[in-house]
Amino acid sequence: MASGVIAGLDLWRWPALALNARNEQAVLTGNHFDLVIEEVAVNITGRPAIATAINGSVPGPLLRWREGDTVTLSVTNRLREQTSVHWHGVRSPADMDGVPGLSFPGIDPGATFVYRIPVRQYGTYWYHSHSAFQEQTGHYAPLIIERRDKDPIQFDREYVIMLSDWTDQNPEMVLSNLKQQSSYYNFHQRTIGNFLSDARKGGLGATLSDRLMWGAMNMSPTDILDVSGATYTYLLNGLAPAANWTGLFKPGERVRLRFINASSMTIFDVRIPGLAMTVVQADGNDVEPVDVDEFRISVAETYDLIVQPNDWSAFTIFAQSEDRTGYARGTLAPRAGVVAAIPPMDPRPMRTMADMGMGSMPGMEMGHPSSKLQSVQPSPGHAEGDMGSMPGMEMATPKPSPSIGQSHLPVANPVQLQLGPEVDHVAETTTDRLAEPGAGLEGNGRRILTYANLRARYRGADPRPPDREFEFHLTGNMERFIWGFNGRTFSQNAPIRLKLGERVRFVLINDTMMEHPIHLHGLWSELENGNGEYRPYKHTLNVKPAERLSFLVSADTPGHWAFHCHLFFHMETGMFLTVIVS
Repeated sequence: MASGVIAGLDLWRWPALALNARNEQAVLTGNHFDLVIEEVAVNITGRPAIATAINGSVPGPLLRWREGDTVTLSVTNRLREQTSVHWHGVRSPADMDGVPGLSFPGIDPGATFVYRIPVRQYGTYWYHSHSAFQEQTGHYAPLIIERRDKDPIQFDREYVIMLSDWTDQNPEMVLSNLKQQSSYYNFHQRTIGNFLSDARKGGLGATLSDRLMWGAMNMSPTDILDVSGATYTYLLNGLAPAANWTGLFKPGERVRLRFINASSMTIFDVRIPGLAMTVVQADGNDVEPVDVDEFRISVAETYDLIVQPNDWSAFTIFAQSEDRTGYARGTLAPRAGVVAAIPPMDPRPMRTMADMGMGSMPGMEMGHPSSKLQSVQPSPGHAEGDMGSMPGMEMATPKPSPSIGQSHLPVANPVQLQLGPEVDHVAETTTDRLAEPGAGLEGNGRRILTYANLRARYRGADPRPPDREFEFHLTGNMERFIWGFNGRTFSQNAPIRLKLGERVRFVLINDTMMEHPIHLHGLWSELENGNGEYRPYKHTLNVKPAERLSFLVSADTPGHWAFHCHLFFHMETGMFLTVIVS
């Protein structure tokens, strides 16, 4: 057994993990690891703050495991509150998964807990707290599992690119602000100037109609991300944009970039102007290579890409937030100190009626510019009868559209949604949106990765068709900032029970105007995207507004597993379920 910190690695020796801009990237390797969770003083924005660190750093040290090993990790808690570590995407025994109150008791102040995990996979993952608000304050870090056999992905060097969001505000205050006013951090509301501009382009009547529709629903098409650059500083490997994390290369080298979105609430759109990218892995699993110019990475997802700079130019790694209120930035350069131009952010997107599942509403598909940019949000306590006055909005039960994974299996939990305190909107029509790039990425002239592009490199391990189907509506009340499954919050939902060894289909239907990255602990989610036995294995699936998608699950590991939205404040306010395999 070996453990230790490897700092100051020579970048030109490879393969090994690269350094950050401070040449202080901590890497722990071996099969036993000692981790300490503690508070540290930081200054990320120019103001002193306190972060929750792992071994004294944010992000914490990179862990490198090896497929086939059994690793042990001693985690000591030096905080004044309970802590935990969840190994995101790792197929571990349930009691090693690290969710307090569900799979283990948590780690009390002053205590040490020893995780023991047989490593049965490879790829790019990460680890983070599942306790209180610690993940938002810095308790996260990357994890790479090396293959036992030769890696078929060829590369000369690699870098972890960990994206995250930081606020000097107390996360409890952030949540309190959202509860009092869900648009608290949305500084991009439409103005009278937008009205006049839209009227000139689309006509006064169409513009008035558009504004009246949104007003009647008490929603805003500019609600893209709940928490924005108004309080967040976006980080790349723990560094703000001005610090400019830099990774070096030699021209002609194949550089593997392991992107991890460790944000609490931020979805990023990533590109490297001047460099084509080839996606080779999604959520730790190999996929057939896909050449792209840009990709969206939702919270908790990971993507591995290959780039090959062929000259002595520098390139900017540009990760703009989905709502275009800020960006994380780094540089790939042939030598230290060389920088490239930072591109301007793209125009901010706006929600559309299609995002609201209202595509069939009369008058909502007009060619008016803003009609392509909208979403919905009824007012608090919006009664079913209130919605009935608007054509197409009187129905509380959605009409699912045909989708790739749709079948005629009996649904184990048929859902009849009702508008009420926990549900302020139900999509009239949901669609298969797997081939859509997402809000703000359509028609920008760049090749955008979509879920439809993901084809597993290897045939799936379980060829059986599912025996049962479970339907989960992603629901919420924007005004009250309450989120849940099937119209209920965590405390109101009973656990989902699966039989050990059975094969099931999960159907996700998003009835809200926001994306939701849904993460199932402990079991793979095989996305049904039309690639048959080569469907991609993922641990987190980003579900667009008014989208219906499905995935298969082999219930091969017993235990209590978390199933939740990985947007931190959505999880905290109710979008969380327990799945029991027994």
